[in-house]
Amino acid sequence: MTMTHAAAPARDELLERLDATVREAVRREGVDPQAEAAVVRRIAEGVVRDHDERSLTGVVSPVADAQAVVGELVARVSGFGPLQPYLDDPAVEEVWINDPSRVFVARGGRHELTNLVLTRGQVQELVERMLKSSGRRIDLSQPFVDAMLPEGHRLHVVLEGISRGFSAVNIRKFTVRAHRLHDLVELGSLSPRAATFLDASVRAGLNILIAGGTQAGKTTMLNCLAAAVPGGERIVSAEEVYELRFNHPDWVALQTRQQGLEGTGEVRLRDLVKESLRMRPSRVIVGEVRAEECLDLLLALNAGLPGMCTIHANSAREALVKACTLPLLAGENISARFVVPTVASSVDLVVHLGIDEHGVRRVNEIVGVPGRVENDVIETEPVFVRHGTELRRTGGLPPKLEQYECRGIDVHGILSGPLER
Repeated sequence: MTMTHAAAPARDELLERLDATVREAVRREGVDPQAEAAVVRRIAEGVVRDHDERSLTGVVSPVADAQAVVGELVARVSGFGPLQPYLDDPAVEEVWINDPSRVFVARGGRHELTNLVLTRGQVQELVERMLKSSGRRIDLSQPFVDAMLPEGHRLHVVLEGISRGFSAVNIRKFTVRAHRLHDLVELGSLSPRAATFLDASVRAGLNILIAGGTQAGKTTMLNCLAAAVPGGERIVSAEEVYELRFNHPDWVALQTRQQGLEGTGEVRLRDLVKESLRMRPSRVIVGEVRAEECLDLLLALNAGLPGMCTIHANSAREALVKACTLPLLAGENISARFVVPTVASSVDLVVHLGIDEHGVRRVNEIVGVPGRVENDVIETEPVFVRHGTELRRTGGLPPKLEQYECRGIDVHGILSGPLER
């Protein structure tokens, strides 16, 4: 049923009054609305119930849908206002604001312009509230920010002036559709044989580079691979902001920190990679390498410490080229003559993911890196390659077969023999 023009302002006025009552009760009880959403909901339910009881006397108009009003009040006070319905919608993968009148969402890998129209003040208040919950800041001296919201969603803001016309806001939701490699099989991203092979490769301690474009599912794949690490090993992870979510009994998660108002106290990803090596890890995981921290990770892997990371690239081959380029950012004394053979001997497998025209995320290729370099080009050996909707086994073998054998894994049987269902 469509709301009439007269009813809409009346409902807005009612919501404003109830909102003010809920906020006053929240302040009076000393409740943290971000951390104690359940308490805010209890308060909102009480306020709406009291209003309904008063409406029986005719003093105030009744609420048409009490539960909907309670939900909106909680979104206003404890959530993120008009954006909360999209954050609660499991089909929505990402929300972004180009300007207050242009709010987009992504569903199934496709972009949609919503009919939501905000004001500049609303957007500013939403950003301030989101950053308050994360402990990070944005200002003229720090015009970019990456932060994690309470539900695990990732917030990225570019301040107006750097972004033309208006501050650009992106919220990438943390939507868990896969926890383990067999979940990716159920989703159609991976074949059963390839999933079994990757699980065996993680247990064997191979170093894995996960490549793909934006929203291709790299972090999800990294989570699933990390979940295959044996429970007796100690994992130390390093990320820009906490995005990894997997269960492991001995896991320390580290994240970067932006500099303070005095311009000091910054902790870079490179610092975390170095620090992780002092924490007795059995395995190191880096959320994503973008710059000189790639050198520190390569040095750790080259020293015999197993690890995994993600990298933006359009193919397995391009991922290796980029892994050879990023360490050069560490300084003029780092040369390609050193980096290329180091990458060849440090990376064992490259898993490349993509997203098709229907928004389906798939593994496109799994490539072995045998460690050989010819004319400054790292040789590769395809193990699985996608043909249409099918991820097919090729004749290639992974490197370090002795590591599989050492752990009692029959990798030849996995790649060639029948799989148990």
